[in-house]
Order: sequence, then C-alpha cells, then structure tokens
Amino acid sequence: MRHCSDCGYSRAWPLADGRFKCRRCGRRYTWTLVWDASRLSAANKHKLVDYFVLGVPSYRARFRGLASPPTIERFFRLIRAVLAFEEQCREPFQEPVRCDNTMFKANKPSKRGPRADDKLVVLGIRQCNGLVRIFPVQGRSSTKLICLVRKHTRPGNLYYIDDRQAYAPLAVHGDQVVFGRETGPPKGRTNITAIEGFWNYTKHWLAPYHGVPFSFAHLYLGEVLFRFNHRDEDLLPSVLKLMKKISTAEIDPLLVRNS
Repeated sequence: MRHCSDCGYSRAWPLADGRFKCRRCGRRYTWTLVWDASRLSAANKHKLVDYFVLGVPSYRARFRGLASPPTIERFFRLIRAVLAFEEQCREPFQEPVRCDNTMFKANKPSKRGPRADDKLVVLGIRQCNGLVRIFPVQGRSSTKLICLVRKHTRPGNLYYIDDRQAYAPLAVHGDQVVFGRETGPPKGRTNITAIEGFWNYTKHWLAPYHGVPFSFAHLYLGEVLFRFNHRDEDLLPSVLKLMKKISTAEIDPLLVRNS
C-alpha cells in the first residue's frame, strides 16, 4: 500500500507531475515500485531474479545477453536493497541469544591482522530459533557493539558470548554464559558455534566477489541474511513479491548508506 515516507499516512492527493501529496503532513513524494524502477522487459527481469536467487553473480549473468553488465549490477543492487530493507523489520530478540562479531575485507588489496583499516566489523546476533540479525559497525568501539546488542534485545536476556572484553558491559543487561576461546564452553552449556556457522555461511556466499565495496557492504550482508533466515524456502516467489510491494522511496536510504 502506498504511504508517506515521513508520517506513514496512506491517503494522498495525486499531483499533475505524477507525484503524491500527503493529506496529513503535506509532503510531496513519488511512489514507484522497485519492480517498475528498471526499464528492462518483464521477461528479462524474471530471468535476472531467477539468476540472483540461484546465486549467479552479475559478471557471470552478462553472458546471457539479457542486459549490459552495469544494468545487471544495478538491478541486482535493487534486489539486495529490498532484501536488506525486509530484514530490518524484526522485533528485538527476547529469547537466549548468541553474540559474536567478525570482519570482512574490501575488494582491494587488504592489510593483515585485526587492526587493518580496510576491513568492516560486523556484529551478529542469533536467536535460539535460528533467526539472525547483523549490523555493520564503523570502527572497533566496544560501546557501539553494546549499544546495538541492547537496542535489538530485551532486558533480562540470556547472552551466550565469548570472553572478549567488549562484551563485559552486557552483565548489567542480562545473564551471561561466557565461553573462553581457549578453555571452551562451561560444562553442560551450548556453545556459540551457531552464530559462527552463520559467519561461515556468509563468507561462502561472498567468496565469488573477492571482497565487496564498502559503500554497498550492507546490501550484500542483507542479501545473505535474507538467504539464511529463509534457507528452507524457495526464494524466487518471495523476492518477486517484495519487489512488487516495496517502493524505491523506501529503499533509497539503504542504497546510499555507508554504515
């Protein structure tokens, strides 16, 4: 349903230039579905969505002659933005959760070591039912990590974490089960390999790109997150449905965000 991007109101006056004017706040806005944002034919778009769902990178899909490589890349970027937008619409986790962070390198020669300045830090939170949320983080501040965990979980949660000092402030937010990286988990406790398994899944999907651009890293991560959270489903109808429901106005901030 069409709605104002500022106040969320669904009723608007159509304007002569094709835009809409919100009846509540007066904001003028455009409403173009993501599916209609590309000038490709419907048949070619269906084929490209099928290639995307199967995990075919844009530089390989170019051999099918459906569009030029830049056009295919732009279309895939729209799909990634839709999936990233969809994965943000989740309530804070309230069951026991597993927290961990990892790094991803840019698509350029990378320095080695955890202090390399061309790597992106990503926080991951996994609920016991298998759902995951991830957050790209600028810098390596433990304050940012803790703020994200507190924002997306509820007070009193049980946290499964490793013994990094960055997670120490979580003690005042809920109960903790700490796993030493050398000593392993306490006896009788589940370890945090569940979230680490998601990192392996993510790096497997991103391996063909040999690093992703920092400016669009959140889109690639959103894509992998959607794939993981819907790994037991056929993604093709879900992706088509989202592209024909979500507007370009809703995903514009995602397309330009850099953190």
